[in-house]
Amino acid sequence: MRTVRSKLLLACSTLVFSVVSLQASGQTLNRVNQEITDYSPVTKERLVEADPSDWLLPKGNYEGWMYSELDQINRENVQQLRPVWTYSTGVDSGHQAPAQVNDGVMFITTPYNHVIALDAKTGQLYWRYEHDNPSDLGVMHNTARGVALWEDKVFAAGLDGTLNALDARTGERLCQNVIGDWSIGAYITSAPMPIEGKIMVGPSGGEFGVRGFLEATDADTCETVWRTYSVPGPGEAGHETWLKEGQRPDAWKYGGGSMWMPGNYDPETGVLYWGVGNGSPWLGDQRPGDNLYVASALAMDPEDGAIVGHHQYHWNDSWDWAAMNAPMLLDLEHNGGTVKGLMTPQRNGYMFWMERKPDGEIKFLEGKPYVYNNVFTELDPETGRPSYDPNHTPVTGKRVGYCPSLWGGKNWPYEAFNPQTGLMYVPANENLCNSFIGIWQDDIDPASGQFWAGIDIPDLDVYVKDPNKGVGQLQAWDVNTREMVWQHDFGKTMNWGPVLTTAGGLVFGAGTNDRKLRAFDAESGEIVWEFPLNSTAIAPPVSYSVDGKQYIAVTAGYGVDAQWTNGVLAAKDETKEWISDVPEGGVVWVFALPNS
Repeated sequence: MRTVRSKLLLACSTLVFSVVSLQASGQTLNRVNQEITDYSPVTKERLVEADPSDWLLPKGNYEGWMYSELDQINRENVQQLRPVWTYSTGVDSGHQAPAQVNDGVMFITTPYNHVIALDAKTGQLYWRYEHDNPSDLGVMHNTARGVALWEDKVFAAGLDGTLNALDARTGERLCQNVIGDWSIGAYITSAPMPIEGKIMVGPSGGEFGVRGFLEATDADTCETVWRTYSVPGPGEAGHETWLKEGQRPDAWKYGGGSMWMPGNYDPETGVLYWGVGNGSPWLGDQRPGDNLYVASALAMDPEDGAIVGHHQYHWNDSWDWAAMNAPMLLDLEHNGGTVKGLMTPQRNGYMFWMERKPDGEIKFLEGKPYVYNNVFTELDPETGRPSYDPNHTPVTGKRVGYCPSLWGGKNWPYEAFNPQTGLMYVPANENLCNSFIGIWQDDIDPASGQFWAGIDIPDLDVYVKDPNKGVGQLQAWDVNTREMVWQHDFGKTMNWGPVLTTAGGLVFGAGTNDRKLRAFDAESGEIVWEFPLNSTAIAPPVSYSVDGKQYIAVTAGYGVDAQWTNGVLAAKDETKEWISDVPEGGVVWVFALPNS
């Protein structure tokens, strides 16, 4: 089975995905340069408080804002910002994890599942953990997107489908839970999420026909507390949306819906919000029906994993428009009042405004495109349910093109919200489309570790709608007027950079092929500072402080989908304006103002 799977994965790697066989020793390597003797345990109270001197969660707070209250670095002095230390990870490929900081200790995760603990003030190494991935492991994306900090442990997921509890002081592995079976495609790239002594994480695997799920692990014992599947089984609400004539038998068993990015959480109501990925195979005509809860936001009870509410952004997903990012939690003006809201720019190219009820119900308020979408003809004003143009809806046996591409108007990189400006900042990609011919795969068993998306990878055509225009953008949207306030165009490069916004009136972002980290004026969109990095940074920038000094940190390291998509578009660009020669290599960059 693995021989067949390896051939398919290698074919995919040259065209779409970053598929990596990890040659490991089979043993965990833990190197301690200096034990951390004064470590501050991470508690529920500290996670809820989100002290701006720390960056404890991948997105900074439970609400998912990517916002720092620190203002020592601001629009008046940001021109003086300079690097104060760097640290080379010694690892290639796509670095996509934020620097997470707890009381002056920084934790970095890298491709191939290294975890590095550094002094956040000086960059000196405390310890390094290298995960014992199997030597024959092959995955589509070899990246990692952060850790979960809880009490005196660091929880790191592995590409081999494991969740590992490390001693925060030494990096020693204390216990492990096997979440997914990598041999069938259930590998993990997500940052785990800590809530009330439980660590939540879900695997990837939709392209292999793996049925998506989220699993909660006891932080003390590494034992499973609950597992909730995103595709409901017999007797569960929503199962009827998979029972249609003409579909594959038992399509729900391998229907996709991976929950492969961290969620958001409302501590006041105790409701957890998580995003659900694409359907499997990609062709919706092979699994007729709405296909809950594919391409949806789920509201869940973190105590037992029960689904208490949902909103499906588009039914019968046929475009690989995964809804993997949970909506951001924020207050919204609506009908003359203020509601507890949810807001999200989705991969399908639409911005959604919703209301979150205390019991978990999600109520649609409005949706509008933030990039060009030629699939949706309208959204139902009451429910948000879209109607489709059949000419741009993929089906089996026919070439169909659509916009935005399967990578979406925005992929996984985080948007940011600044409560001072009332603006949400979106790393967008406009003008990008694709086409393919859907195929029926009878010669491959789903959930067997073989590629099972329903397309012939060499047939996938990615292109720009208007060759004279660029793709990457940074957009700023007023969360209350629901209008775009400003937009910056990066030209002929995709934007794969998550963004950070601060109380200093700034927005930081990278992710473009010119390798620059930029600071924008949060109100006007004017570039007020920029700095060339060693490589393109596709990891989230963060801010923290040590001894009263504010720092900005980002990890550069090109690879995975950003590298492939930009390379394909550069090869097609007759003007030769598209930058494709971007060096690899992971480096942590930390910036600060000069000492006064």
